[in-house]
Amino acid sequence: MKQRTLKGEFTLQGKGLHTGLRINATMRPAPASTGYVFRRIDLEGQPTIDALAENVVDTRRGTVIASKSNREARVSTIEHALAALYAAGIDNCFIDVDAPELPILDGSAIMWADKIDEVGIQEQDAEKEFYVVKQRIKVVDPKTGSSLIVLPDEDFSIDTMIEFNSAVLSNQFASLDNIEKFRKEIAASRTFVFVREVLPLLELGLIKGGDLDNAIVIYDTPMSQEELDKLSDMLGVEHKPAGELGYLNNKPLAFNNEPARHKLLDVLGDLALIGRPLKGRIVATRPGHTINTQLSKKIRQELRYQNVQAPIYDVNAAPLYDVNKIRTMLPHRYPMLLVDKVIDMSDTHVVGVKNVTANEPFFTGHFPDEPVMPGVLQVEAMAQVGGLLVLSKVDDPERYSTYFMKIDNVKFRQKVVPGDTLVFHLSLMSPIRRGVAVMKGYAFVGEKVVSEAEFMAQVIKNK
Repeated sequence: MKQRTLKGEFTLQGKGLHTGLRINATMRPAPASTGYVFRRIDLEGQPTIDALAENVVDTRRGTVIASKSNREARVSTIEHALAALYAAGIDNCFIDVDAPELPILDGSAIMWADKIDEVGIQEQDAEKEFYVVKQRIKVVDPKTGSSLIVLPDEDFSIDTMIEFNSAVLSNQFASLDNIEKFRKEIAASRTFVFVREVLPLLELGLIKGGDLDNAIVIYDTPMSQEELDKLSDMLGVEHKPAGELGYLNNKPLAFNNEPARHKLLDVLGDLALIGRPLKGRIVATRPGHTINTQLSKKIRQELRYQNVQAPIYDVNAAPLYDVNKIRTMLPHRYPMLLVDKVIDMSDTHVVGVKNVTANEPFFTGHFPDEPVMPGVLQVEAMAQVGGLLVLSKVDDPERYSTYFMKIDNVKFRQKVVPGDTLVFHLSLMSPIRRGVAVMKGYAFVGEKVVSEAEFMAQVIKNK
């Protein structure tokens, strides 16, 4: 799959939930591999903030990110816009804003989703990178009882359960089994707040722009008629009997379980801070921005340690190329044929496998008492796998050979020993031009990178 960005730009205007300011926010196309980047165009120098989990600085009543070099450059209430981008499959976008928060709009993500749909989506000339969940991940907050569990799955889905000690809103459940259903089933779900929370928030200087047009207000704790009337005046709604619990909004709920759907929306927006789409199933119990961003930070830590995941290797699947097919394409023979099979290939990448056994001839001298595969042979094996990608693009590949022109940025991270299975991932760093290919290669044992390198090679027709 290719990365995607917007075909054009659009601007949404509205007031800020916490500041009450009139705010303009513009989404613009961004180059491949940019990610989501906020620009504070109202500040000197227009500082940028990458929408990544490590830049989260606050999670009270919304997700707040800030620049590490300039803490004044911050943006809050970003989760609704990010959820709309994430659900649309957009990987790269600039978001310009002239205030310290995005406009709350109607308290949901529907206006963002509608505008994205209106301007359209542009495919880019770079492969989309996923974070593939390969084992169970769990984050828990014992104080609140919140938890997020991520399970391996071929697709992306979320199940969300919320629970409150409330006579009006107790337990609710929402699910999204297909990301393409987001706009229809989730995007219009508004944020919500309990009446008992409103006055404390106002005292903290928050929700200056909050009203019944951008939030569901839940009245579940009886108060005096005088207090309720005062609050109704502050919110600009008709006076209601203090004995009737329920929703203060005049506008009906978009869904019977709208609060649970909005919590699912928030989970999606906070997961966008991973920096790449996720393949897995999420079970969220009593989620909130704090626990959501903890999960994103946990995954980001893994990506910072190892910025590429090992390819999925199904030992039971038939290879694309077996060793007999490989021999028709590569001139190498024993003892220098260092790839056993190819298990995946596209126009821009290839995945190959080398089973390392104790019978490899190089172990005789490297080293007799501690057999270790030479790093130079790992690089050679990597190059052979890359050569199969390049040769797959020419007619009569047996008439051609690939030759090194340059090797850069070689790194060896751990030993390769008998019994290891090396899985190589090679991808083009730029299109092949005049028979010259530039590739980035990784070698994995299990989930760990054992070596990596960048190659330049030329395809030459044999004489």
